[in-house]
Amino acid sequence: MNGNRRLVIIFLAVAGLLGLGYYAYTANRVPAAAPATGESGAGSKAPAGAAGGFAVAVEVAKIAAADFSDAASAVGNLKSNESVVLRAETPGRIAVINFRDGAIVNKGALLVALDAAVQEAELQQARANLALAQSNHKRNQDLLERKFVSQQALDNSAAALKVQEAAVQLAEARVGRMRIKAPFTGMVGLRNVSVGDYVKEAQELINIEDIGTLRVDFKLPETYLGRVRKGQAVAVSTDALPGEQFTAVLDAVDPMVDQGGRAISSRARLDNASGKLRPGMFVRVRLLFGERRNVLMAPEQAIVPGAQPTVFKVVDGKAVATRVRLGVRRAAQVEIVEGLAAGDVVVTAGQLKLRDGAAVRAIGEVGAVPAAGSEGTSGMAPARTAEAR
Repeated sequence: MNGNRRLVIIFLAVAGLLGLGYYAYTANRVPAAAPATGESGAGSKAPAGAAGGFAVAVEVAKIAAADFSDAASAVGNLKSNESVVLRAETPGRIAVINFRDGAIVNKGALLVALDAAVQEAELQQARANLALAQSNHKRNQDLLERKFVSQQALDNSAAALKVQEAAVQLAEARVGRMRIKAPFTGMVGLRNVSVGDYVKEAQELINIEDIGTLRVDFKLPETYLGRVRKGQAVAVSTDALPGEQFTAVLDAVDPMVDQGGRAISSRARLDNASGKLRPGMFVRVRLLFGERRNVLMAPEQAIVPGAQPTVFKVVDGKAVATRVRLGVRRAAQVEIVEGLAAGDVVVTAGQLKLRDGAAVRAIGEVGAVPAAGSEGTSGMAPARTAEAR
């Protein structure tokens, strides 16, 4: 009895599954077109979308040509045109500080003077010895003309004179090392020493920065190596000054490519006469290559990756696998160099379910994302393809 009940339950379950399968089949089946009657007695005509059986639901976009600025974007840092940290060359006590924090100083201006009483005394002593050596040498010259001294005595006095001249130069150099001057015109930083402080040799005293001109250091992918040229315009912007853009000029390109990041290091020079920008700031850089006309751009999601990039182009309700050659990428878009034309409709979602020649049915639209800023728009307008045209 239990066995019969088990068979009845199994039979009902199988019958239910068969019924659900039949319902799903009939519900999703594309209905055949009604036969068309006419004077010619032609037969029935099936919709184009039903030629392959079930039409696959996809999202599409229409391609159009547009103009945009050809540019490479990167991030970089600002650096001073000249930058140095001044240090004490010899130990000593600070006697004079001749600048204010953050002030502009001229080249050669005295910034810090150490107590040089000992060095100046040595200089006076050296000058006195030099004067004596000069007198002795001149006297020996007169005596040699009158044959009162030998040539050797004159030579000895000449050598002694040169020694004293060198001693004066040495003493002057020691005095000069006690006076620290600006090596170039620039802005001094914040000092951490005061008058009376004793400083050691090589101790940091103050930094000085030439910010009238700034260096913009950034890196670009090595694929741009053949397009980068000295003198190209570089647009610079920073989050610290929203809405403002500065123009720099590409000054140099490192001859060696970074093996770690496969990038080329570049440097541009930026006029900063206004003083708005400062060294160390983070900036966004756009290297301008020129304007490009009638460029075809497609959404990146339309590209099927592989050994040869492919897109599915919709033609008369069918997906046609089309090989393309790609160019630059911009704001989630990619340039189509070869393989498509303006006005073509491509599949942007649902490619995994497609094969070449499969019937498709558009259920949504995906437009192209416009390129940001002045780089231009992609010129792609979203479109929905019809199952039969």
